[in-house]
Amino acid sequence: MMPFLKKQHRLSRRIIVAFVVMAAVISALFSVGIIVVVQVVEKQLLTDTLHGDMTLAMARFSAGRDLDLLPGSRFYHDTESSLDEPEEPPAWLENLDSGFHEVFREGQSFHALVYKQGDERFLYLRDQTDFEKREQALFLVVAAGFMLSVIAAWILGYFLARRIMFPVTRLASQVRHRGQLLALAPPLAPGYADDEVGQLAAAFDGTLDQLRQALERERFFTSDVSHELRTPLTVITTSCELLKATDTLNPKQEKQLLRVQRASQEMRELIHTFLQLARDNLDNKSVTEKSTIANMAQEQCEQWQPAAEAKGLQLLLTQEAPPPDKLYNVALLRAVVSNLLRNAVHYTETGYVRLVLTATGFRVEDSGAGIDESQRESIFQPFVRGSGARGEGLGLGLSLVKRICAHQGWQIGLHNLSAGGNCFEVSFS
Repeated sequence: MMPFLKKQHRLSRRIIVAFVVMAAVISALFSVGIIVVVQVVEKQLLTDTLHGDMTLAMARFSAGRDLDLLPGSRFYHDTESSLDEPEEPPAWLENLDSGFHEVFREGQSFHALVYKQGDERFLYLRDQTDFEKREQALFLVVAAGFMLSVIAAWILGYFLARRIMFPVTRLASQVRHRGQLLALAPPLAPGYADDEVGQLAAAFDGTLDQLRQALERERFFTSDVSHELRTPLTVITTSCELLKATDTLNPKQEKQLLRVQRASQEMRELIHTFLQLARDNLDNKSVTEKSTIANMAQEQCEQWQPAAEAKGLQLLLTQEAPPPDKLYNVALLRAVVSNLLRNAVHYTETGYVRLVLTATGFRVEDSGAGIDESQRESIFQPFVRGSGARGEGLGLGLSLVKRICAHQGWQIGLHNLSAGGNCFEVSFS
């Protein structure tokens, strides 16, 4: 799944969660309010009712009349010294203090009111089991309402999230579509309302228009470079071949002519490499000219052997493990190997330059001075040269290598050898 879709899904979930949390909080507050009100009202009303019933029962008891209690009610009276009629209170009621009490006994619920007058103690008891059942039913209804509100909030949040995210998802799909980069692609903003999403679409239209112009300029530039630079290079190459065919050149002139030929060939390969890097949609399967790393290593070692010998360096080709036998783009692979060997030969004064083939790629080692740790991150930047830089180089070789590796999905690393010198390692996997 694409990163944007993951973010979009997370945004939808956040909208749903917001609805659910809001509904849960409101429902919870409402439910707690109902429970608190029921409890408070229950206690207040029952206390007043029981107090009235007890007052009536005490008056009738004092007058010696029939108590005429309500169904499920009991009236008890005792003293500190003796127990009087009408009825002896059970043991589980003897320790109740004055005031209202809610008592549970053997699955039954009772409300009791205790009143003390001197050494006399009056107790009025009412069976509230049916009332408690109705109260529990009310609490179950409140709990069910809470759950239903949360479920309803989830459903509502789900549909609202889809409705809210639909124009955003649609806009993202249109922006991701490569067809939008075409000059004939219609603008995005007219398809959206004049709201935040519409403003975002208009901003994308402006950005896409700038991107189209940049791509068009790059397309013209690459075509112009291909034509304007290749033509004079062809003239230089032809002139060098004609000069080489003559017998009037002395050894010094032949050496200079060879340098010109080599420079023109490198320039031709460099132009070809830049043109391929400029094509973002380059498909390696469509590239007809390919090579293995083993063949390319042999070719580049032969090419850079004269330059290494001219500086008194040993250029070695070794194999640590069988290298990958996969075929790679010749121009890009040659540019990577050639630039790393050129860099090693150029910055190494004595010792060796070694190209080592590995199971995952290759590495280039040298016996040079090494690169400071503070420069290792910036050495791959354009126009950045090491502290020992010399010559006429512009510092583009390692930057080009980095670009090619990123373009092809290769990995490149740099570290210093324990014996001194640099080690550039390229991994194809």
